[in-house]
Amino acid sequence: MAFEALVQTMQELNDIHDILFELAEQKKQVLVRNDVPQLMQLVSKETKLVKQVGELDQRRIDTIGQFLIEKGYKPNPKVTVSDLTKIIFNPAEKKMLLDLQKQLIDTIRNLRESNRLNQQLIEHSLAFIDYSLDLIAGPPEDGVFYQNPQQQQAPKRVGMFDTRA
Repeated sequence: MAFEALVQTMQELNDIHDILFELAEQKKQVLVRNDVPQLMQLVSKETKLVKQVGELDQRRIDTIGQFLIEKGYKPNPKVTVSDLTKIIFNPAEKKMLLDLQKQLIDTIRNLRESNRLNQQLIEHSLAFIDYSLDLIAGPPEDGVFYQNPQQQQAPKRVGMFDTRA
């Protein structure tokens, strides 16, 4: 009984990670288009799904504990699916669990790569914004050199616009 619950939990985890991957792909297009309202909607959906992943992971840990009890082992929250396959002797069940694990690992790997690319897009966008601000307002004065604290000097930012106006 606990094995079926574990399989169902693993499938649900994979389904949610698939949805997260699809959202990450959509986010890539939204970032390229610079559609901030759509980006906020996607982030909101992602947040809800990540919360579900946390709940499902806790359910997976609980289900593994129940499975271990059924098999006569002491439940341990640190037991992973890989560890669990070592005590499953039914070849069909072992193959099913290993296939689900491989599928989930592949989905997470794809999601991680897509998120890495999205992070790079965001960093490039922020660098462009910073560069644009520097062109308009001038680069900020760095306090690299020692200045006498007695002397009050207005910050010097020379750019296209006079920011003091």
